[in-house]
Amino acid sequence: MSAETTRPGNVLVLGDSLSYYGPGGGLPSDDPGIWPNLVGAAVQRPVELFARIGWTSRDVWWAITQDPRIWAALPRADVVVLAYGGMDSLPSPLPTALREQIRYIRPAAVRGRIRAAYGWLQPRLAGAGWPMALPPRVSVEYFEKVRDAIGKLRPELPIVVTLPPTHASAYYGHAHPGRVRTSAAIERWADMHGLPIVDFFPVTVADFATAPETMNPDGIHWGMPTHRAIADLVTPVVEDVLRDS
Repeated sequence: MSAETTRPGNVLVLGDSLSYYGPGGGLPSDDPGIWPNLVGAAVQRPVELFARIGWTSRDVWWAITQDPRIWAALPRADVVVLAYGGMDSLPSPLPTALREQIRYIRPAAVRGRIRAAYGWLQPRLAGAGWPMALPPRVSVEYFEKVRDAIGKLRPELPIVVTLPPTHASAYYGHAHPGRVRTSAAIERWADMHGLPIVDFFPVTVADFATAPETMNPDGIHWGMPTHRAIADLVTPVVEDVLRDS
């Protein structure tokens, strides 16, 4: 038997920037302190992390359909962790598409003024908490597309679902009323398909409240103790599905 066939499969994580940002900004995907790698170390499997800042469930679906690295990683996966959805639930009073298109505006001076105006308006309008980046119904539609695509390729592959954390960010007006609706919709969808769930909210709301000095000053991303606490939640669920698969 070849080494390739005996090597353990990977823990494939589809996420957003909360998967790899620390208190000082983004970290490399192989940083041992981020929660996906802590989980991988605990279950003695390599990690394949696919994530970008600002990714919603729609962006993850686009990645599934367009990124050949994911196509290569899925056949070697032992478990998939869907660690996104938090961005979906954030207040986005100005269209997300507008923010994403600012980078293409020319000349640079005009781009800078528009970016400054967007940055000024966003936190002032976000306090209303509505509209969200994606409505819960749409989020679940993209979650289902991802699940269905994985199932067509690897019907036996276990999937773990995470529920959105919260934030303490002035950029979002310290508002997050959409989290409850988004979490409830994702949880109903996961229950419908018998997928195990890990809720990121309790740890993050506690750490933002009691240990803000350990968190990223942006009020969105986490400190390394929170990464450890999240890993401690995810690891036993991943161990259970690996044992049963």
